[in-house]
Amino acid sequence: MEPLSIYYNFEFPDETEETFHIEIDLETFELTNMMPDTLPFWTNLTFHQCPHCPLEIETHPHCPLAANQVNLIKSLAHFLPHQEVHVDVLIGERKFSQDTTIQSALGSMMGLIMPASGCPLTAYFKPMARFHLPLASSAETIFRSVSMYYMAQYFLAQAGKEPDLELKGMAKMYETIHLVNTSIAERFLAASKNDATVDAVVQLDIYAMTFLGILEQPLEEIRHLFHAYFEHPLT
Repeated sequence: MEPLSIYYNFEFPDETEETFHIEIDLETFELTNMMPDTLPFWTNLTFHQCPHCPLEIETHPHCPLAANQVNLIKSLAHFLPHQEVHVDVLIGERKFSQDTTIQSALGSMMGLIMPASGCPLTAYFKPMARFHLPLASSAETIFRSVSMYYMAQYFLAQAGKEPDLELKGMAKMYETIHLVNTSIAERFLAASKNDATVDAVVQLDIYAMTFLGILEQPLEEIRHLFHAYFEHPLT
């Protein structure tokens, strides 16, 4: 099976460009080409390790989530968060283009890299990464996240397990991600003099915090789109 290749091309106002090729094994859905041979100190597992990390230093001397983002830090950390950039994202035959900021573009790439990094705490988001939507809005992210979670409940029910239809586990999942974001931001602070990468993590964390206690409102805002299911039930 051919790996999934995604290209993020950054075009800066001075006409310089930077391209990132992200390659993911479709069997394991883990990155195959993002980890450099030499890793800096801030990728060591015990350096600002997440308090709930299940990995042991004997088997994982480096944090996989941090190690797979070293190249991003080296290339983009010196930019200011709100510096403008034109981004083209190529996924197969599709191309996404947008004028945005370094912060937003980095956050989009991190949203793809983190689930595929090999970190067991972010692996829940592999389905979203598999069907990556670059530079998604907060509303799109909420819809995709909830849809992903309910599909997981379908598969659990098919396996004879109790599905969670009240999204209780989803809140727990995002609490975990909030702690991951906090720890990875500390690593990035040690790696970078500027704040672009840290601000990108903050943006991701804003999405995570959306799910902690205030999920009902954004879902209620799209409830009317499902009126056909109420007026003409399919079962």
